[in-house]
Amino acid sequence: MQKVFLFLALVFSLTVAARSQEVLDRIVAVVDDNIILQSELDQLTFQFALQNGIDPRKQPEKFEDLRKKVLDQMVVQKILLVKAKQDSVEIDQRRVDKLLEEQINAMVQQLGSPEKLEEYFGTSLRRIRRNIRKEIEERSLVESLQAQKFSQVPVSRREVEEFYKTMKDSLPTLPARVHISHILMPVEPSAEAKRKAMAKIKEVQKKLQAGEDFAKLAKEYSDDKGSAQRGGDLGFTQRGDFVRPFEEVAFNLKPGEISDIVETQFGYHIIQLLDRRGEKIRARHILARVPLTTEDEKRTVHFLDSLRTAIMDGKITFAEAAKRYSKDETTKDKGGDLGWFEIPQLQVKEFREVVDQLKPGEISRPIKTQFGYHLVLLNERQEKRKLSLDKDWETISNFAQTAKRSREFQKWVDEIRKDLYIKINL
Repeated sequence: MQKVFLFLALVFSLTVAARSQEVLDRIVAVVDDNIILQSELDQLTFQFALQNGIDPRKQPEKFEDLRKKVLDQMVVQKILLVKAKQDSVEIDQRRVDKLLEEQINAMVQQLGSPEKLEEYFGTSLRRIRRNIRKEIEERSLVESLQAQKFSQVPVSRREVEEFYKTMKDSLPTLPARVHISHILMPVEPSAEAKRKAMAKIKEVQKKLQAGEDFAKLAKEYSDDKGSAQRGGDLGFTQRGDFVRPFEEVAFNLKPGEISDIVETQFGYHIIQLLDRRGEKIRARHILARVPLTTEDEKRTVHFLDSLRTAIMDGKITFAEAAKRYSKDETTKDKGGDLGWFEIPQLQVKEFREVVDQLKPGEISRPIKTQFGYHLVLLNERQEKRKLSLDKDWETISNFAQTAKRSREFQKWVDEIRKDLYIKINL
């Protein structure tokens, strides 16, 4: 969850170039056997402009300065990507899947809906997912390489003291921060709604088993209106385009094979694989959606209200309740601990507004977000202040270590550059 709230710092690229189909793509940089396209540079520049509040039309000079900085950053990443591949660096695909889902969910939360996300970036959600997945994979390779090379960069006490003496006036003021925990309870459909959806998809399954046409049944029964009119056809896709339970089944089917019933967060699916081309597949599906009602929301809110009362009455601690009931798998085992945040870092508006009003030890009423309903506990609040060696040795030591690591990292990159062909065409 913490990464969800910090997602803007993690999102490295999105598809924006699709806004203008008239622009002819060209190569703006070559790094060994890797190229950087104009469209890729535009995508990343528009993304950083969005993050930094730069309007390309009203601030063209700032935008062009940003474009040059972005290209420099992309070149460095490509240099390190070459080295990562040479060193056979591996990454955890499950972590890639997790980061992808977190980033997509967070962007949908920020913009309001998947449709608005597609409208904003001028392309399909499938393409957005594909581009983000590629960037996460490349960035993860580079980060893994950097971790192997620079995870241990020791700094002595003398180096820390010298750093503080030199940089004292430039060190940032510690901003006001809050330490929060939460309990997440998604709105779950009723057992009756699940039963009806399952009955519907089983009826479809029987018709398929009796030999009825898949496309005809998709048009008649599927609740995925986007694909239903195409007979459930999803076109050619690759890993990362859909949620994991769906993909795990679809990518393991043989051409022509029809799956058993598959459950995802959207409902119940039956999937048929139509074709396979290398790493891409063409599949179609029929979806029986499980609808949510206001009663489902009321039931969730009532449960959290009762849980909040039990915590406040001392019948159970917040940490115990989080471990027992929270559906946030990344924090429940830590008692719901989300860590420290500056208030502006809480990208979810509902969290930010509520936490700003809480006192240490207070628990919020249920807060609704895209992910469900939350109880939020304010563990501690720190007011802003200047850094000092006696109070903030670890923080200043980390700054000193980061500065030293940055110097050594730049020397290392410069050495790698000497052995690579690099050409900039901007």
